[in-house]
Amino acid sequence: MRILGIESSSLVASVAIVTDQVLTAEYTVNFKKTHSQTLLPMIDEISTMLELDLNCVDAIAVSGGPGSFTGLRIGSATAKGLGLALQKPLIHIPTVDAMAYNLYGTSALICPIMDARRNQVYTGLYHFEKEFKVVKPQCAMDIRMLAEELNARGERVIFLGDGVPVYESVIRDQMTVPWDLAPAQSNRQRAASVAALGVVYYEQGRTETAMEHAPDYLRKAQAERELEEAQRQGKTKELAAGHSVGEGAGV
Repeated sequence: MRILGIESSSLVASVAIVTDQVLTAEYTVNFKKTHSQTLLPMIDEISTMLELDLNCVDAIAVSGGPGSFTGLRIGSATAKGLGLALQKPLIHIPTVDAMAYNLYGTSALICPIMDARRNQVYTGLYHFEKEFKVVKPQCAMDIRMLAEELNARGERVIFLGDGVPVYESVIRDQMTVPWDLAPAQSNRQRAASVAALGVVYYEQGRTETAMEHAPDYLRKAQAERELEEAQRQGKTKELAAGHSVGEGAGV
């Protein structure tokens, strides 16, 4: 079995091939470049290095959210385009689940946190000592409420994700149970984990067509939230005027 993994839910751009339970290639870049500039060249590069015809892949696993709205749309469009062109099924992998999948073998409670801004994180809770178990499905929540929940559980916790540097001071102040931070090779999104978890889902029959796939944002975009708030307060004209000013100023 051969699975192509695509990860673009954050600043990280990553693609990987898992072949018969072996990671045969992974290309990961954590740098400020648009995923529309990086994903397809990265896929082409690993295909060339492996002398691989993409028609030989069995399915395409894609990080399906939550995360950056733009990043998820680019990853989704890339996976859908390849799925349609190659006539291959897609596998929707929850982003936070795939992050937790980085930490096989730990006896601790795994807690990925992605910065969702305004003291919010995208998170979930997992065990992965022998089998991968979802303790709390991925969701958006306040970082302090998350700390309270973790303390109440009374387990040692391992944090990972781009929310760690943003909220590390909160973690240090609020956590009363033992905790650690995942090391550099395991603390961000990786297409290898997306593809590896994709193998599991594929064997379980959890696939979808390219036409069926859609990202799971977990919450509305900031622009949508601002519009709803403006409508609630009867200030849609002020909001539109403010956006016009911003556009004219190059914001």
